Amino acid sequence: MEDAPPFVMARYLEGITFRELKRSGDAEAIAEASYSAGQILASIGRITFPKPGWLAPGPKVVRTMLEGADPVPRLVDLYLASPNLHRRMTAEVRDRTHEVVWFWAAELGSLEAESCLVHGDFGKRNLLVRRFAGKWNVAGVLDWEFAVSGSALIDLGHFLRYERAMHPRLEPHFSAGYLHAGGNLPKNWRQLARVLDIASLWESLTHDELPDDVVTELVELVSEMATCLPGPE
Repeated sequence: MEDAPPFVMARYLEGITFRELKRSGDAEAIAEASYSAGQILASIGRITFPKPGWLAPGPKVVRTMLEGADPVPRLVDLYLASPNLHRRMTAEVRDRTHEVVWFWAAELGSLEAESCLVHGDFGKRNLLVRRFAGKWNVAGVLDWEFAVSGSALIDLGHFLRYERAMHPRLEPHFSAGYLHAGGNLPKNWRQLARVLDIASLWESLTHDELPDDVVTELVELVSEMATCLPGPE
């Protein structure tokens, strides 16, 4: 197969995206699909690797994301040096986010050795859902191009990115499905997942080409998370 040209293998899956289902406003259907998404994520997390890091064909881990202690806060600091991020975010938000992430550094350290399969973009546009056996279930998980070996909290944070405590729609169904399927959640898992998601959002803000509306949305998300998360006074 070394001489074979690039190719893709495709399979048709019946369903709609989770995003479409959520827009329907059907609270019972959203709850059922959220529970199923939690179960699916727990099953993904049962695939493990010898160490955390970037994945290559195999799949196998080819290198760590960042050598040394406190990789997540240090990654955030690297993103902070990006001219793109600087021009898109006020100094006040940058400073607050930096302080919050380092405030959680010790607890983030407990996740450094975790090495399960992480989708990396476990959002509602990449989950196909359909109704069978009388309930809404996940029919497929799409787009694995950002998969890594690491903590499952990365995917939990991404899935719950737009969840609001004052108007919950996915919780507690998502985490209940995750736990029921054998997933483990540490103390303060929700806060830790949000800190990890901040790192992901900051990385996105370093990109050269981003539509203005996307920049506005990402900055608002980071600002809200940094404000709501406990941090230094």
